[in-house]
Amino acid sequence: MSAEHAAMPANETAARAGGGPLAGIRVADFSIMMAGPFCTRMLADMGAEVIKIEPPEGDPMRTRAPVRDGHSAYFGHLNVGKRSVRLDLRAEAGLRAAHDIVAGCDVLVQSFRPGVMAKYGLDEESCRARDERLVYCSVSGYGTRGPSARLPAFAQIVHAMSGYDMAAFQYQKDAVRPANCGIFIADVLGGTAAYGAVVTGLAGRSRSGLGDALDVSLQESMMSMLIFETQAAQAPGTGKKTVYRPVRAKDRFLMISPVTERNFRALADAMRRPGLLTDPRFAAIADRERHWDELYDEIEDWAARFTAAEAEERLLAAGVPSGRYREIAEVLDDPQTASRGTMRTVADAAGEFRVTAPPFDAASRPRAAMPAAVPGLGADTADVLRDVAGYDDQRIEDVLAG
Repeated sequence: MSAEHAAMPANETAARAGGGPLAGIRVADFSIMMAGPFCTRMLADMGAEVIKIEPPEGDPMRTRAPVRDGHSAYFGHLNVGKRSVRLDLRAEAGLRAAHDIVAGCDVLVQSFRPGVMAKYGLDEESCRARDERLVYCSVSGYGTRGPSARLPAFAQIVHAMSGYDMAAFQYQKDAVRPANCGIFIADVLGGTAAYGAVVTGLAGRSRSGLGDALDVSLQESMMSMLIFETQAAQAPGTGKKTVYRPVRAKDRFLMISPVTERNFRALADAMRRPGLLTDPRFAAIADRERHWDELYDEIEDWAARFTAAEAEERLLAAGVPSGRYREIAEVLDDPQTASRGTMRTVADAAGEFRVTAPPFDAASRPRAAMPAAVPGLGADTADVLRDVAGYDDQRIEDVLAG
């Protein structure tokens, strides 16, 4: 940490970061695309000062649709609340500036393949040799060590390689191939794991005075979801997992989950089918599991008489866990979403749009207090070089010119 940062009054640092439980923490963010930026956006949401260090062309996400007036809302969703510094690490002045910014930070997050940061002297070993208090977090497809460490990996590749896609495929009754990939679960899950890792590193530093080296693997993040499947793979034939299938109503699908004995009795009541309770196929949980598809056939025969909304109303009134399948646009305007402040308004140069808040609500950091500005490419370069690296106007001009 630089002398300037160490000497900065706590209240000044907190004010600059905007308050919150992570106020006063400064983060050098070298990550691009999704996983790393998802992590650092949550750090910014919680009050950290996040400095996003971008190449001259910017993070590739800046060009990804949806784009309004030349500005990507996709990028904005992942990077609101950060400061953007534009540096060419291939130029001597830009690389020196990057090192000087890191020297003024508490945390470094990067998402390149192993070996890339070492070319610039910004790898974990080099950085932590210069500052033992630095919390250094690497986010990559397979982690920083092992035979797969240097393989290229995007979320969709990790879905396939981690076993997740084939695990999901086995639960699809009529599918002939694994599902198409359009939602990048590995990136969001890995970014969330990275956020937890960074906060863990900071908690450890508060006790020991020493930073940490954190190695987040997207593959391991995906594997952590496959709890039943991991155990079943080690003991094949010892049990079958219950599969919950969509139930078709008149107009759309519902998900109905009669998990417990109480749920099942409530289901029979909602369906006006007391005979289900005495049917030997469904008499006990073990019986129902053996005849699960037959139970769902009975449910679907009943649901076909109603719209999904009508069926949902009857089921919920009886205490049956259930819900309609909804389009994302419906969820954005749902009263529950509004009541919790799940969506908050932010802005870039193209105007306002909404993004999701972190998936937890903290009393110490109201969602309304979270930062709302999306940085333009390099918009904060001069200010960060002055405030964090301690550069004078001439040195700033040298970096900008390079």
